[in-house]
Amino acid sequence: MFTDKTVVVTGAAQGIGKDIAEHFAEKGAKVIGLDLETAAINDVEFMQCDVGNFTQVTETMEKIHSNYGAIHILINNAGISEFQSIWDVTESDWDHVIDTNLKSVFICSREAARYMTGDQRSIVNMASTRAFMSEAHTELYSASKGGIFALTHSLAATLSEKGIRVNSIAPGWIHTGNKEELRDIDHQQHWSGRVGDGADIARACLFLCHPENSFINAECLTIDGGMTKKMIYEH
Repeated sequence: MFTDKTVVVTGAAQGIGKDIAEHFAEKGAKVIGLDLETAAINDVEFMQCDVGNFTQVTETMEKIHSNYGAIHILINNAGISEFQSIWDVTESDWDHVIDTNLKSVFICSREAARYMTGDQRSIVNMASTRAFMSEAHTELYSASKGGIFALTHSLAATLSEKGIRVNSIAPGWIHTGNKEELRDIDHQQHWSGRVGDGADIARACLFLCHPENSFINAECLTIDGGMTKKMIYEH
């Protein structure tokens, strides 16, 4: 279903983005990873791009269109998680997180949408369960992810005129490092009995972008092993 479809994945060089790029490539898609770095992933081409920079994104999407024609799928995955005391946050800190996590979703979606003229047209944005629940001193990250949640349904309303579906995913604890770093309690506290991994999110992207699921639009799919529904009291 994704054979020869052009799929753009931001932040594809590592973590969840790398898993997403690999899964689409395995399905035969032409995958372009946008990142400041590159990675060795079979059948994935990397283009260096600061996705929070309007000019770079505009030029890169135009180049992708020139090289491949229509863009079919965009996965807005690029993001950074920087947690620090609210009392230490500088304007530069704020701008760095918001530009990377939130502004990038707007500008990448707008510019990719210009070239979404094929038979499949889908955008998936990476939000977070921290858009709905918080710990102390996570203001920058939570603001960016809450913005992505709202921006998703706004983009869906606007881009429906072009036949483009826009959804988001809110991952919970997704571990992309060495699984041996995790403790038993890390797994046990999830109703699913384990911490998530990047493949869980990648499979969800495949699901949301599949044309048979075209009635799913403007939604946010939470993937967190049940943690946001778990009532926690100290006993």
